Amino acid sequence: MTRVFSNWLSAILFLAAVSASAQSADNALAKSAVLDGSVAYLRIGVVGQNLSAEIQSAEQTMAATNNIAGTVLDLRFAGGDDLGSAKAAADLFTQGKLPVAVLINNETAGAAEKLAADLRAAKAGLIFGSSTDLKPDISVSISADAERKYMRNPYGIVSTNQIASASTNDFLPYIDHTTEADLVREKIKDGDQDADFAPPSASAPQEPFIRDPVLARGMDFIKGLAVLRLSHS
Repeated sequence: MTRVFSNWLSAILFLAAVSASAQSADNALAKSAVLDGSVAYLRIGVVGQNLSAEIQSAEQTMAATNNIAGTVLDLRFAGGDDLGSAKAAADLFTQGKLPVAVLINNETAGAAEKLAADLRAAKAGLIFGSSTDLKPDISVSISADAERKYMRNPYGIVSTNQIASASTNDFLPYIDHTTEADLVREKIKDGDQDADFAPPSASAPQEPFIRDPVLARGMDFIKGLAVLRLSHS
């Protein structure tokens, strides 16, 4: 139950940060959050002159209250032309010694693409996603439209139904709120229940999980390395 609450809290904080990110559109760092209690998530808007300082500030804030196992650096749809800032950011992660999962797509360009390449060259992290210019270490294919939706809400289910996707709600509910008790009540109402059937106790709430396939692969990488480090400690 504690883990379920923790993941619900992560989901709520992530979505709250998405709303807040609109207020910091001028920042190089578009958003930061802690996922699953141990993974730092940093989404880059543009590789600009303040990027390194913004990353350092965000990571210090997150590490103050969480045991950070690594960082997911989201460079999808990111650009910029400040190659010096790209190098400074790469040096920052390399000196940090924690693993980095770098997320890219075909719209990762300029200094953002250089940052991803520098991190791989320094063996500081692996690249996840899809790109024709910078081949990822782990390829994950997804349409740009679906990726944008997942980036707004990585816990949601992107609708593939043409009618549903035309509505203002781009996501289908990702939690089935129908419980066993609800099903039993329906059976009783219809007279289908067994004579000796006892209604079950209420089931625990379903744990939210990340459905964005690129982000999920990056998270698995960071958490997998954390388990390996613990097993060798």
